[in-house]
Amino acid sequence: MSFLSVTSVPKLRWSSPRAFTLKPPLVSVVFLVLGLVVFGLGEALLVTAGVGVSPWTVFAEGVTHVTGWSLGFATFAISVSVLVLWIPLRQTPGLGTILNAIIIALVLDFALPLLPRFDGFAVNALLALAGVFVTGFGGAIYLVANLGPGPRDGLMTGLQAVTGLPIALVRTLLELTVVVIGWALGGTLGLGTIFFALGIGPAMAIGMQVLQLRSPAR
Repeated sequence: MSFLSVTSVPKLRWSSPRAFTLKPPLVSVVFLVLGLVVFGLGEALLVTAGVGVSPWTVFAEGVTHVTGWSLGFATFAISVSVLVLWIPLRQTPGLGTILNAIIIALVLDFALPLLPRFDGFAVNALLALAGVFVTGFGGAIYLVANLGPGPRDGLMTGLQAVTGLPIALVRTLLELTVVVIGWALGGTLGLGTIFFALGIGPAMAIGMQVLQLRSPAR
């Protein structure tokens, strides 16, 4: 259970010295893209399982019920709102902030038609659980690359820096808060939503711990 003690994103030999830079190290960019691809594959596994969407999608669905917006526009509006919250948390955007949305969307479009679909609920539940851990590991890779987190991950790291709490706990509390708000607004949830809300924080922390063991610190 040592992953519960992870309180910051580690800096490894392939991490960029700065999140905002016009000339990022090539190795950092490679790991950034790799992490985002893995993250997107995890999200695709969760969608394919069909047993519940991620907490932020539940939130976006709830917003559509209140505003009448499309799911895509609601998701965009939430992302912009989250970026505004970065200001008091002193989070720095970077290349990863932009590529987060682009690469994950492309991976989802490419991977979803190729992934197998199963009829049994138990198999799909296991697929959703696997998707959460794959997503968490991908998130760990691209966060360690230190080229700027996505809107939601930046909120996580910002809150962690302010509170000093473990990353796993901060992310879990954030996801649970979003689920509750989204459900109250009329969003739908399922077993996969619960898996994601409770598992994405520990999955990211485990991923960071594994990366630290496999790669020397900067």
